[in-house]
Amino acid sequence: MSRILIVEDEPNISSFLEKGLRANGFTPTVVADGESALAHAVGLGFDLVVLDIGLPRGDGFAVLRAMRQARVDTPVVILTARDTTRDTLTGLEGGADDYMTKPFEFAELLARIRLRLRDRERVGELTTLQLGDLALDLRTRQARVDGRTVDLTAREFVLLEMFLRHPGQVLSREQILSQVWGYDFDPGSNIVDVYVRALRRKLGAECITTVRGMGYRLP
Repeated sequence: MSRILIVEDEPNISSFLEKGLRANGFTPTVVADGESALAHAVGLGFDLVVLDIGLPRGDGFAVLRAMRQARVDTPVVILTARDTTRDTLTGLEGGADDYMTKPFEFAELLARIRLRLRDRERVGELTTLQLGDLALDLRTRQARVDGRTVDLTAREFVLLEMFLRHPGQVLSREQILSQVWGYDFDPGSNIVDVYVRALRRKLGAECITTVRGMGYRLP
């Protein structure tokens, strides 16, 4: 039974989440402030964290940063009323695995939680993905290329992991949006192209090939 940490200071929402997750076979624990959230996330080994941003005693962004600095790789789904692009990117770049805004449909949140837990299970005991001189450490979330270590943002890590799990396969923008950002539609932005360019800057211009009209491929 997966253990879910709910970090939410609105009692009505936390109670709704707790009951819904328990009814679907999870073991939820609720905390209502940043300090308690960090203590639980770092010390008690949860399988996933549902994290609000607007919290007393340390906001969610600070909790997330502290978790990742402590090398806690527990999946984090941010659930917040903040819906600006800047807030979304801050959460994802800070190490969140997914981002949902309130009001929300519980069924969608449940699907995203299950997806992130399945992703974690698929990693299993595998700790490194490698293709030629390019390697990705799944524990430290760092890449190595040509003997040098490369630090990645959370979303760059997930994107590179997807490419390394499908070497030689052309991945469409729609596939990437679905797997990396959780979108089941194209929001009309160039976010995939932006992140591919970022990986090329860090890993080398030839590391990812553009297949015109189709998508991207590694190598």
